[in-house]
Amino acid sequence: MGEMVNVDAMGEDALFPAYLAAPAGTAGAAIIVIPEIFGVNAGIRQKVDHLAASGYLAVAPDIFWRFAPGVELNPDVEAELQEAFGYFGQYDADDGVRDIEAIIHAIRTGIGKQAPVEKVGCVGYCLGGRLAYMAAARTDISASVGYYGVMIDQMLHESHAIANPLMLHIPTADHFVGPEAQAAIHSGLGHNAKVTLHDYVGLDHGFAAEIGARRDAVGAALADSRTAAFFAEHLG
Repeated sequence: MGEMVNVDAMGEDALFPAYLAAPAGTAGAAIIVIPEIFGVNAGIRQKVDHLAASGYLAVAPDIFWRFAPGVELNPDVEAELQEAFGYFGQYDADDGVRDIEAIIHAIRTGIGKQAPVEKVGCVGYCLGGRLAYMAAARTDISASVGYYGVMIDQMLHESHAIANPLMLHIPTADHFVGPEAQAAIHSGLGHNAKVTLHDYVGLDHGFAAEIGARRDAVGAALADSRTAAFFAEHLG
């Protein structure tokens, strides 16, 4: 149900691609879906399509467009997982936040053939979860959700700048975000009135993937229901 569109990069003479899906009726709000390190693959497109079916204008940027445009990887294939880790090592998250800000601007002025939409949220996964946190601290995005975001514990000094609601989903058995990092996130953000934290006991990184071996259907359903309620409250 979606299509590829091009977005003007901020501060660069370049366009970058994004997957866009629109609802059947008029969108009252938009949600940016920020991918994991596997690109805009089938699972991410499925998340975008689900949001569009729920009434949102939904957009997923190609976050690796500067050095691996159009890449789609499967985390269940070891060679592709290792390829994704390589791209993660090349990636500049500061560039990523500027790309999110560019999409916010594009949505609010009319992205592709769509009418402008003022309320814009984001939901990100893994690296995208980190970018959702950074977007909450660095942009005027209306609401943000991060699933198993990596390296957030290293960026807690930016939490004072969070102006709009942020929700983080934290699986306690995340082998990329260990107990010390999780404890730091709770200590640094637990008393922030703008932030809601949810723990998922015994679940691992990637539990809310749409497809593949990492998915935990029960955990994903719970987290996604909380995300839906969060966006309904803060985006309408």
